[in-house]
Amino acid sequence: MKKFINYINTNVLFKVAHLNSATIITKIVAGILTSKAIAVFIGVEGMALIGNLRNFLSAIQSFAILGFYNGLVKSISEFKNDALELSKTLSTAYYLGFFSTIMVSFVCYYNAESINVFLFSSLYNYAYVIKVLALALPFYSLNMFCFSIMNGFSKYRMLLVINIIGQILGLSITIFLIYQSNIDGALVSAVITPSLLLLMTLVGIVNQRSLVSSVKISNVSFDILKKFFPFAIMALVTAIALPLVSIIIRNYIIDEIGIKNAGYWEAMNRISDYYLMFIMSIITLYILPRFNEIDNKKEFRKEVFNFYKTVIPFFGAGLILIYLLRPYIILLIYSEAFKPVEDLFLWQLLGDFIKVLSVVIAYQFIAKKMFWHFIIIEIFLVVIMFYSSVYLIDIFGLRGAVMAHFVSYLMHYGIILLIFGSSLFGVIPEEN
Repeated sequence: MKKFINYINTNVLFKVAHLNSATIITKIVAGILTSKAIAVFIGVEGMALIGNLRNFLSAIQSFAILGFYNGLVKSISEFKNDALELSKTLSTAYYLGFFSTIMVSFVCYYNAESINVFLFSSLYNYAYVIKVLALALPFYSLNMFCFSIMNGFSKYRMLLVINIIGQILGLSITIFLIYQSNIDGALVSAVITPSLLLLMTLVGIVNQRSLVSSVKISNVSFDILKKFFPFAIMALVTAIALPLVSIIIRNYIIDEIGIKNAGYWEAMNRISDYYLMFIMSIITLYILPRFNEIDNKKEFRKEVFNFYKTVIPFFGAGLILIYLLRPYIILLIYSEAFKPVEDLFLWQLLGDFIKVLSVVIAYQFIAKKMFWHFIIIEIFLVVIMFYSSVYLIDIFGLRGAVMAHFVSYLMHYGIILLIFGSSLFGVIPEEN
């Protein structure tokens, strides 16, 4: 344990890591309480419908901001002392994000009925929820723009406060709406709570108000857009493809083995999301910046295996503990009605373990802007996930969905190892 703690404290910016941990803990607690409210007031079937909406919302939000978030944060950090370049960066991100968000909002609003059928089937009529989503989307996009500015200017403490208050506010509204309107309340809260942070974010950015005058349509820059482009495409592929394939798989489960089984699968995915937040935050805070600095195979190999030796054993031990405690975890987060979820843990945990092993190495695609490698591998993952899910669900029922999760990431990991095989296992000549 001491070695692990020293690793985190030595290699990750201490303050940022701890602030990030506080935010993640708040998100997990809020998520668990929300899941409990859904389980108690709505039930298993509602969990499936909310899962489809959550995935759709995630994809639409990413498309609305064109995946600019990471690129914008990096560019602001780089140009914060250069007024002209900063103005070009902010102007380009703001206006492109504005036009794309308005376009997406119009498409969602005027195609709400069709989207409703795709997400909920013709048996349900929640088209009004899609229209609410369309109206709330511009506020979400503006909030992410303001968040990027504060992140780029390293306003970590302010971001922490906003995130925690936002999570508490969102949780309160969600539980109130679920209590008042059951499934309708849960769906409406899912689409409006991400946008409610805007008011607090604007308060947080008030000391950066001089930047508002820097946002000019005349300063929109094609050169800045070219810098954003790799970040945008890579972010969009992951943020859109995976949620959409999740919706398709969930719809397949509903059609073939029933909506209750889809609810159990969504419940398992939520538990997976909670514990993956921790490990993914460590990877994002340390691995990506470190890979950006590394310019040779020897250092790349050293960092990957160092992470495997120090962090992965604790992650694996945590997954074993989760598996052993699964009956109590289900009762804590959900209710007795979700007991069949116990059968899904083994393959889901195995898949998540392989996923983390794979993602650690795959971050090199982003760090070194290996654009086409990243795109092709992500598309491969999504295709394999869909076809393996359909095939295994037909044979094993609901358990086939989590088996497909394991198979997909095992194949993904195998291809990652093939691509980086020489860097990780080959002979590296000694430098003179």
